[in-house]
Amino acid sequence: MPSTSTLILSILILLSAIHGGASRGPFACDPNNSATTDYPFCRRSLGVGERVKDLIGRLTLEEKVKLLVSNAGGVPRLGIKAYQWWSEALHGVSNVGPGTSFGGEFPAATSFPQVISTVASFNASLWEAIGRVVSDEARAMYNGGVGGLTYWSPNVNIFRDPRWGRGQETPGEDPILAGTYAVNYVRGLQGTEGNRLKVAACCKHFTAYDLDNWNGVDRFHFNAQVSKQDIEDTFEVPFRMCVEGGKVSSVMCSYNQVNGVPTCADPNLLTNTLRSQWHLDGYIVSDCDSVGVFYDSQHYTSTPEEAAAMAIKAGLDLDCGPFLETHTENAVKRGILNESHINGALSNTLSVQMRLGMFDGDLKTQPFAHLGAKHVCSDHNRQLAVDAARQGIVLLENRRNSLPLSTYHHRIVAVVGPNSNATLTMIGNYAGIACEYITPLQGISKYTRTIHQQGCKGVACRSNKYFGGAIEAAREADAVVLVMGLDQSIEAEFRDRAELLLPGLQPDLVLKVASMAKGPVILVLMSGGPIDVSFAKDHPKISGIIWAGYPGQAGGLAIADVLFGRTNPGGKLPMTWYPQDYVSKLPMTTMSLRPGPSYPGRTYRFYKGPVVYPFGHGLSYTTFTHKILAAPTTLTVPVSGHRHRQNATEFSGKAIRVTHAKCERLSLVIKVAVRNIGGRDGAHTLLVYSRPPMGVWAPQKQLVAFEKVHVEAQAQKEVEINIHVCKFLSVVDKFGIRRVAMGEHGIDVGDVRHIVSLQPQTLGIIKS
Repeated sequence: MPSTSTLILSILILLSAIHGGASRGPFACDPNNSATTDYPFCRRSLGVGERVKDLIGRLTLEEKVKLLVSNAGGVPRLGIKAYQWWSEALHGVSNVGPGTSFGGEFPAATSFPQVISTVASFNASLWEAIGRVVSDEARAMYNGGVGGLTYWSPNVNIFRDPRWGRGQETPGEDPILAGTYAVNYVRGLQGTEGNRLKVAACCKHFTAYDLDNWNGVDRFHFNAQVSKQDIEDTFEVPFRMCVEGGKVSSVMCSYNQVNGVPTCADPNLLTNTLRSQWHLDGYIVSDCDSVGVFYDSQHYTSTPEEAAAMAIKAGLDLDCGPFLETHTENAVKRGILNESHINGALSNTLSVQMRLGMFDGDLKTQPFAHLGAKHVCSDHNRQLAVDAARQGIVLLENRRNSLPLSTYHHRIVAVVGPNSNATLTMIGNYAGIACEYITPLQGISKYTRTIHQQGCKGVACRSNKYFGGAIEAAREADAVVLVMGLDQSIEAEFRDRAELLLPGLQPDLVLKVASMAKGPVILVLMSGGPIDVSFAKDHPKISGIIWAGYPGQAGGLAIADVLFGRTNPGGKLPMTWYPQDYVSKLPMTTMSLRPGPSYPGRTYRFYKGPVVYPFGHGLSYTTFTHKILAAPTTLTVPVSGHRHRQNATEFSGKAIRVTHAKCERLSLVIKVAVRNIGGRDGAHTLLVYSRPPMGVWAPQKQLVAFEKVHVEAQAQKEVEINIHVCKFLSVVDKFGIRRVAMGEHGIDVGDVRHIVSLQPQTLGIIKS
């Protein structure tokens, strides 16, 4: 039975669909205003560049300055309204940014699993599908007058340190995984209609931003000391993929400094890298108040006018906050900033608004005019939220095949733990108001009779006062499901974790309940970051462990579907789960990824110590095997240069600069057979790693491809993997130069290893 709140919401949505229709008037170029429609910037027949140039030429300096900030002023004399640029859509339309609000015809929006959970599906088509639904709902809310069209999502930072409170927002610790997520989610948001944008996405926070508030160091004062090698090899990879592959229309610079320079004041990052090298077609926005931060908190300039001038000249186009509106005009009057720099910034922001159709006049004539309230929280969208949650759940342990549970044998299930009846916890941060909330207790109750005891009052679990009821429930039940973990009081923006253990007395509750249980005990963990659950992993009475992440509005149903076998879990961990003593070995402020004599290194690519669970770990209720059907043992890489002649044998074991390797279309093609030898249909994530022959400065292994494939029981599917040699088999040397290593590369395809030798083909003069 649906809850009362769900029924009320459904009625509101139905009524809004009946009485729906666009309620927003034109942002600009209103066809009913004859005084403005004749301006060239209103003519759709002209190119975007020509229209933008005409508009900028009509603005005064005072009007221009008011357009440099997120709460942009209108230009009434030209028929242009004010606009709030800041909206968020990390995993659904959110009300975190002031550009979007809920109420009236739009009381809620579909809240998908938090990003770290969605990425655990390793399903690129799912990521794009979620983006399409989110942009449908965003456009509908814009048409209804309660939303914006510029969304500062996704967050594609690397989950470098397991303590980071915002790691939950990211696509994990691997740069290729993060970049692939960025490309697909951005495509879903922005659409693929050429230069036209459905909504404008934004990849953030550029760059090396992965510390919020740890041990007295906060993001406003942190200077990330990062090597050229790590910048090129890791931190910039997802942003580059987002810009070049996803064609994102915006990038946000971060609060922190990188090697002594605030990112929002660094022309090398903003102008040279984003625009000149990667060809960003869009605008660059600051994180909120970060221009003020590098003046007020970092004291990077002597005056606010110098800060404004430095940011704009570095390549910043839009300020989230009032700083540029307050100080830019004086910077021009002082002669430290030319009006042409402002024109350049406005050209980038106004171009995006033109591509969104905001200067096209009547909304009813636009491609997305049909989207309205009936497209928000629709049955289709809700079902996708359930599917996404199911795909992102990771089965960590299943001793004695205790899972799935049986409705016949497990007629009474004790549902215990501080997250057992969670609602808001399931959707994580940067979320709005969900269409509905199906808790774990509600989900399990759809399958069997339940006894519910929280055991702890909140995840902090500071008291054992309620342990007794939980222990008694375990004695009575045929099985116990302990739903433990974290929430936003433990990990969040501006809240990094101090340790990796379950908080407070949660471990005691788990152990006491497990010791008294007469049936199987299943531990379900909600969290964004990894948790050291070694105590449970090795406990003889705890037979199953599941990581649900923050599974979104229907997370409880998805958890129950996995527990009772309706869903065969196929998720994989997108980050390494370290033991607690890992964090005592390195401070969050140390950015290096590669290990040193007393430094263990970071992420699966470089860390060689013990783990609780490795990156890519995840079990199934069936068994998959792999067989390589076809793959070359040698690949020839055409190489050219201009220093000196060498013969090919002299390059064996060397690494050639990517810029000297002619391999734009050179791919390693591997055909793989994936066989399901078990008794259940299942979705399998095929992970492909390379092990380069490069010694100390190369990763020990790196993800180069992944593919989601559904295989029925006792059936086989053939998968073709294409690995671009220069992009994915290359490594980065200590000078930040990307190279293709000659020699033998190990390619791990599931549990099978293939060796391919890369050999240079000399094209005239070679430079190594």
